Amino acid sequence: MSHAPVEHRDVLIVGAGLSGIGAAATLVREHPEKSYAIVEARSASGGTWDLFRYPGVRSDSDMYTLGYRFKPWPGQQALADGPSILAYVRETAAEYGVDRHVRYEHRVTAADWDSAEARWTVTVRHGDQTVEMTCSLLWVCSGYYDYDAGHRPHFPGEESFGGTLIHPQHWPEGLDYTGKRVVVIGSGATAVTLVPAMAPAAAHVTMLQRTPSYVLSVPQVDPIATQLGRRLSLQRSYDLVRWKSILVAIGLYQFSRKAPGTLRRLLRLGTQKSLPEGYDVDTHFTPPYDPWDQRMCFVPDGDLFKVLSDGSAEVVTDTIETFTPTGIRLASGRELEADVVVAATGLSLLAFGGAVLSVDGAEVELPETMAYKALMLAGVPNLVYTVGYTNASWTLKADLVADFVARLLSFLDEHGYRTVVPMPDDTVAERPFMDLESGYVLRSLDRLPKQGDRAPWLLKQNYLADRRLIRRGSLTDGVLRYGS
Repeated sequence: MSHAPVEHRDVLIVGAGLSGIGAAATLVREHPEKSYAIVEARSASGGTWDLFRYPGVRSDSDMYTLGYRFKPWPGQQALADGPSILAYVRETAAEYGVDRHVRYEHRVTAADWDSAEARWTVTVRHGDQTVEMTCSLLWVCSGYYDYDAGHRPHFPGEESFGGTLIHPQHWPEGLDYTGKRVVVIGSGATAVTLVPAMAPAAAHVTMLQRTPSYVLSVPQVDPIATQLGRRLSLQRSYDLVRWKSILVAIGLYQFSRKAPGTLRRLLRLGTQKSLPEGYDVDTHFTPPYDPWDQRMCFVPDGDLFKVLSDGSAEVVTDTIETFTPTGIRLASGRELEADVVVAATGLSLLAFGGAVLSVDGAEVELPETMAYKALMLAGVPNLVYTVGYTNASWTLKADLVADFVARLLSFLDEHGYRTVVPMPDDTVAERPFMDLESGYVLRSLDRLPKQGDRAPWLLKQNYLADRRLIRRGSLTDGVLRYGS
């Protein structure tokens, strides 16, 4: 096994997806004097938007908030398709010269902080090499889920199935489902995207769900954005629509917390109006939990409801008894014949891309740490990570983290500091890292850091509040400790 020579960067960014490209672009704009590199485990940039190739893949947040604050989204689609988002991310990387700083097929396996040297030594796998890099600040932008494997439970009798069984995260290139019977297992954002995308070509598509999700139809093209675009510059129009989208999302979430019963009734009424008279909305589109206890699904121009209305697709709410050679037998006794089964059963979370963190040789046990402003870890120096919102656009939070890092780097330079670390506070009570009841979250909470019961250890999942706390909050709050 060969070892490449060690090189040093002021900032090392892990991940060349939406967050990592945005982080690097912020460094270029705010700190052009800083040296940086991006290490990316995969062979291409774009993260999620390069990985997912299933039919109809699209954003589940509007592009006016999923887009970067500093680069207006140029398209007309509010919920954009995956290839368009990927092109936008890569265009941003090229515009800021970020693409020249990406090291592909470089997977971070470990990172150790050396207090004496005030730097991280990062161990990276590149082919058959072990590459070591050092950096003053480690910025992890690898997201929080496992890029290598989604959540895929074993189904009874699946070995007997004679058709094709796949997970959306590993969509086979060239899969032809034309004229075939398709069953999509799941009720989340991926499932409600796949069903209307596959229905026109397939013989029939069935969405098989154990528990319904809340599904809300939104306009594919934002009419306010269209009107403003005719009168204002691209940046000005984008800023205004972005703020409109932020306020609407916050309002919807706050409404769901304060009057869940009322919102449940309104969502049911909207769904009922979008489907044929007599459709069993209570069985198929009325979850047993309140809105935003799990992430809500948005469908552009009601495309899911359209294919359910014209009969090219259906929703079945039941549980799987067993797979059969020709399909799936349900607990009710009904059999669903299928040529293709798509297990849209969710994601698997993987904090920090699976890398092992240590401080002066002592491994950091993530479940025993507490998150500072959901972007640093107590007791871990010079480490920042980017994790987006669960109840709003990912990029809203990613932009706030980038602004925080830019301010922090300026503060360190101005005062001659080399290190910064949030210090633990034993008086703060622990809370789960994510306040969401989705399966992919609940399955992984015991492997994630904790958050606290008050600021700055607790974020309200509210962009307006977090904007004050992260973008404008004091860097001398008594929690952050500095050293030279």
